Amino acid sequence: MQVIRAKNAGACYGVQRAVDLADQCIADGLPATTLGPLIHNPQVVSALMRKGIAVCERVEDIATDIVIIRSHGVVPQVLESIQQRGLSVIDATCPHVSRAQKSAAELAAEGLTVVVVGEEGHPEVEGLKAYALREGQQVVVAGSAQDIPDALPARVGVVVQTTQMKNTLDEVVAAICAKGCTPVVKNTICYATTQRQEAATQVARKADAMVVIGGRNSSNTTRLAEICSKVCSRVYHVESDDPIDPAWFEGCETVGVTAGASTPEDQIADVVAYLEQL
Repeated sequence: MQVIRAKNAGACYGVQRAVDLADQCIADGLPATTLGPLIHNPQVVSALMRKGIAVCERVEDIATDIVIIRSHGVVPQVLESIQQRGLSVIDATCPHVSRAQKSAAELAAEGLTVVVVGEEGHPEVEGLKAYALREGQQVVVAGSAQDIPDALPARVGVVVQTTQMKNTLDEVVAAICAKGCTPVVKNTICYATTQRQEAATQVARKADAMVVIGGRNSSNTTRLAEICSKVCSRVYHVESDDPIDPAWFEGCETVGVTAGASTPEDQIADVVAYLEQL
């Protein structure tokens, strides 16, 4: 059975940067806490915890002098709370997420109602909402075109969760235009996301089965699995330490492999090596 790996797969720059910053704290012997999981990869987060990087969900529970802001960012009020406590901050927010936050704030500062294209409740989306709301404007979160309300103000701005699909953005913008608005659109989708989605699609079209590696709490990994499912009938989303059933690949001549932006190289290599020996 031939194993084909997607050309672009695995940890992106923002994720690797966040992990490197945490590793530097470990190397320097500096106790630190991440506010929420640093990245959406349970195995990596667990490994960092074993090395001394704690995880807390609330600022009040932080017991170290150093706080690492997760790659998805936080709402501005949380940063203010950390600063009020006099804690040192290592900002591991992905630069692309920071750019999206800035775009949301700028659109709101111009007096526009901000439509955030993304998943309600996702930490990155919560941050984008908060940066817009801080400027005193209304915010609408749209996971799809169906989430656009019937009544919209005349002046609308659009910003996008960095791991969304371009066609979702296009559909939301079209729905807004259909209501008589001409929105100001900030396409803040990360290029690495687009690369991974396109590469995964190319491999899935050629493969009899597809394995997508990454955390189940990773929205971009879940999205890769959804994209692959559109062109491949057998798609399996696994975390790095999940058992892989050889029966999944009965009758397969080729199996494709891709991985989400929070999946490190060693996890991909382990899965590829296992598949190659089947």
